This record gives sequence, C-alpha cells and structure tokens, in this order.
Amino acid sequence: MAILALGVLLTAFLLGLLLGGPYIRLLRHFRVGQQIRQEGPATHHAKHGTPTMGGALVIGIVAGIWALVLAFLPEPQRAEFVPQTIVPMGALVAVGMLGAIDDLVNVRYGFGIRGRHKLIWQFLVAVVAAIYIQRHFAVTGIFVPLVGEWEIGAVAVVVLAVFVIMGTSNGVNLTDGMDGLAGGTCVFAFLSVAFIAAARGYPWLVVFCAAMVGALLAFLWFNVHPAEFFMGDTGSLAFGATLATVALTTGFVLLLPVFGIIFVAETASVILQVASFKLRGRRIFRMAPLHHHFELIGWPEEKVTIRFWLIAALAAIVAAILAYATPLP
Repeated sequence: MAILALGVLLTAFLLGLLLGGPYIRLLRHFRVGQQIRQEGPATHHAKHGTPTMGGALVIGIVAGIWALVLAFLPEPQRAEFVPQTIVPMGALVAVGMLGAIDDLVNVRYGFGIRGRHKLIWQFLVAVVAAIYIQRHFAVTGIFVPLVGEWEIGAVAVVVLAVFVIMGTSNGVNLTDGMDGLAGGTCVFAFLSVAFIAAARGYPWLVVFCAAMVGALLAFLWFNVHPAEFFMGDTGSLAFGATLATVALTTGFVLLLPVFGIIFVAETASVILQVASFKLRGRRIFRMAPLHHHFELIGWPEEKVTIRFWLIAALAAIVAAILAYATPLP
C-alpha cells in the first residue's frame, strides 16, 4: 500500500506539472482573473488580474486519480476503498463547486457570493459528511492525544464534525492571502493526517492524502511568489473541508488544531480583531488575517510565507508523533 501511495503522489505531481501551464493559459484566455480587495495591503494591488481558480486543477487531478484507482481495484478492495475515501472526495468536489461559483461571480461582478449563502451550502455538505462518517464507522468517541478514546456519543460526534468541517473550510480560506501560503500549509497538514490515518489503519485514506499532497505540490510549483495563478475559493474552501473530513474519519479530530495550527491562528486573528474593534473600538493587529499583520510590520511576503510553512511543518510532525503515541483500541 505504501508503494501505491507513493505512486499516486508522484503521478499527481507530474500530472499537475504537465497540465499547469496549459491550464493557466486557458484561464488567461477566458480572463478568469483575481479581483484584489482595495482595503488589502497596497503591495497586493499589483496582483490584480492574476488567473484564479487554480484549485480546480488540484480537484480535477485528485478526482481523476481517485476514479482510476477505483476502476482498477478488485471488488474486495473496492469495498474498503470507497467507504474510506468517498466522504473526502465528495467534500472536495461539492465544496469546490461552491468555491468555483464564488470565484466566477467575483470575476464577473467584482464581488463573490454572500457569506451566509456560502455557510448554508457548507452546512449541508458538512451535515451529510458528518452523518456518513458517524454511521458507517460507528464513531461515538474521539481520541485524546496520549490518553486514548473518549466517548462523547453519536449526536455529539455529528455536531462536532459539522462545526469542524465548516470551521476548517473557512480557516483555509482565510489563510489563502499570500503566494504559496495556503498551498504550502495544506501540504504539511495532509502529510500529517496521512501518517495519522496510517496509525489508525486506514490505508486508503493514506492513498487519498498522497494524491492531495502530490497535486498541491504541483500547484505550488506555479503558485510560489510571484504566483502565476491562485487557488481561489475553489481550492481554499474545498481543501479545508476535505482536510477536516479525513481528520474526523481517523478519530483524531483533536489533533486538527495542531497540524492545522496556521488555519486556527488565522481564524482566531480575525475573530479577535472584530471583537476588539466592536467592544473597545481598537484593533489588535495592523490588519487581519494574521499574515497581513506581519506583512504590514515590515516582513517581506516570502518571509511570512516561509516562516508560516516552518511552523506548519513542525506542527505536522508533532501531531503525527502524538497520534502514534496515543493508545488505540
């Protein structure tokens, strides 16, 4: 299974490299360019018009590899492959569709779908995913790192799952504000959860995560500064929701704030900024999300990105070690 996961990772990466250039030219041909918010940092205004919807390339590659693996698997293995991967695959496509519509509306009219309308779709996807995970895998508890399983009941698992899927989806979306930032942190997060899935005995989840990592690395080839295209909401919303579903399936959802520490910090910075301004009339950060604060205090964009990558890499290693050190039933 490890060889298959490696092969899937390399295949996804090579496909991304081969298709990346033509896909970017296609986006430019149809003028699918990013609209940059005027209230954002002035240094970002030069990025106006850069092709967006790069996340669709990652989704297409992962979906294609998923279908290819399914087609060549014998029936007994399909019975394990589909249940382990159908929810993350479904979340990737379903939330990716929402993000694609948002990106296209933004390109056409200069503004995206209203936040509450996005939340409705995310909520529906999250509910379906949560119920499937709970029922199919009979999940009634979560794993506490270094301690073991903690029973919380089926209803609590579903409620927690819905919250985590929606929160992670929007957390990655908030992180997507610099060249390579969201893509790089997602690579480390999916690598970490792949090792966690291996510890829990979900080999097909490992294969799925390998496809995500390979496709994301290819995306980064074109997305590192200066970015040739952006992932857009097509990618950021979908990748966050998918990451959450994999973490929930393993039962180690409490490790998500560890290997997803950057997403948590970005989300917390926005919440704290809004709360502080409404309650005290003062801001905590120069600008939220957090990466813009460091940019405005003088850190170059590349330095912010790489330092956030380093934190994400360290957190991913810590999370994987904690999962392996936790007693399992």
